[in-house]
Amino acid sequence: MAVPRSLLNLDLDLVRTFVAIASLGNFTRAAESLRRQQSTVSLQLRRLEDAIGRRLLERNPRSVRLTPDGEVFLVHARRLLDVNDELVARVTEPALHGVVRLGTPEDFASRYLPEVLSRFARAYPAVALEVTCDLTLHLIDRFRRGGFDLALIKRERVGEAAGIRVWREPLVWVAGEPAPPERDGPLPLVVSPSPCVYRKRATEALDKARRPWRVAYTCGSLAGSLAAVRAGLGVTVLPKDMVPDDLRVIDGGPLPNLKDTEIALLQRERLSLPAQRLKEHIVRSLG
Repeated sequence: MAVPRSLLNLDLDLVRTFVAIASLGNFTRAAESLRRQQSTVSLQLRRLEDAIGRRLLERNPRSVRLTPDGEVFLVHARRLLDVNDELVARVTEPALHGVVRLGTPEDFASRYLPEVLSRFARAYPAVALEVTCDLTLHLIDRFRRGGFDLALIKRERVGEAAGIRVWREPLVWVAGEPAPPERDGPLPLVVSPSPCVYRKRATEALDKARRPWRVAYTCGSLAGSLAAVRAGLGVTVLPKDMVPDDLRVIDGGPLPNLKDTEIALLQRERLSLPAQRLKEHIVRSLG
């Protein structure tokens, strides 16, 4: 006899597979993350969709896309896994302890990581987190020298294989009030030191649009760059969700559109158990 859907108990293993596919963007990366065969991952997704009677993902040869039902399901699926994993951690790994060294860009850390790391700390209260904020260039260099267990870095969407993609950022032009960007003469830019993905996005877009530009202010600190924009020294590039309320987004003309960028997670070859747990938590939470 068929079980009424109102009484259906979800198989969390299937839910975890769905979240991995949705977070990582395709079946291959999800299978690698879960350490399973791609055929197994595909079968588990079909079993989940059959169980709930809804199609959650649209597939094509290169990627997957959430359906409207999938978008709703993903939000609640992440919450479900968070509760499950916190409970399991408290019961089965209460003594898990150690130090995890995490590197991250300052802007990303200030906007997205506090809640993610807070949930991890509740699940593993004896694990100490050492979080370092810096420019991606410095993070990569320190990671390669063994300075981090995990590192979140900004990367190009094309031609960059390093790490697991955990976030995609739509970028926008940002200016202060009331000074508009200059229409006559080179556009003044407030940027981070080179090489910087946001800086590269800005200059490439302006060059393609044949819009003259100049670097008016360079600063490695997010707070310093925002202060320069507020003072009217120039315009900058930020992820759309990170634009402060007192600054304005320049939509459309007179400035060219910007390509999205990505945040990827790097991991050292041999992770400690606490670092492995944090990696899994970040991928699930941010993806």
